[in-house]
Amino acid sequence: MEHINSNGICEEVLFSRFFKANIKSLRNYLYFKFGNEEKANDITQDSFIKLWENCKNVPLEKAKSYLYTIANNASLNEIAHQKVVLKYAQNNAGNDRTNINPEFLVEEEEFKQKLEKAIGKLTESQRTAYLLNRIEGKKYHEIAIMLGISVKAVEKRIHGALVSLRIEIEQFR
Repeated sequence: MEHINSNGICEEVLFSRFFKANIKSLRNYLYFKFGNEEKANDITQDSFIKLWENCKNVPLEKAKSYLYTIANNASLNEIAHQKVVLKYAQNNAGNDRTNINPEFLVEEEEFKQKLEKAIGKLTESQRTAYLLNRIEGKKYHEIAIMLGISVKAVEKRIHGALVSLRIEIEQFR
């Protein structure tokens, strides 16, 4: 193992070597998880960018687990987002929309877009906990185990998400 300095994995040669050694396996892991090459590539790239942005705080021996944690959280967010879209489509698929006021349809679509935007503005940790709870139906203790945090931390994240969403939605009216 190389000498670890106080700059974490920030040294370019070290980071480059780490990148080359891990990019393919991370990308494959995400590809198997999603079955979508484009999403796997995007999340892989974003994960390495976040690692680089936080490189001072990540020693080499923790870099791989840090990288996979970032990728896993991003994939949970992506999967949760897909489920929100799918659930919305399923809930509204059977509606007879021929007799509905066109203004209502426009307002409904605008609200849906604003809600998605509001969820997008949440911090990654709030969004993940909120969507796991509301969309996946996970209990707080299940979310705590999945994210490796305490139940109290899950409660705090979901509460923060609800407060932020309430504020955002109040501005829509």
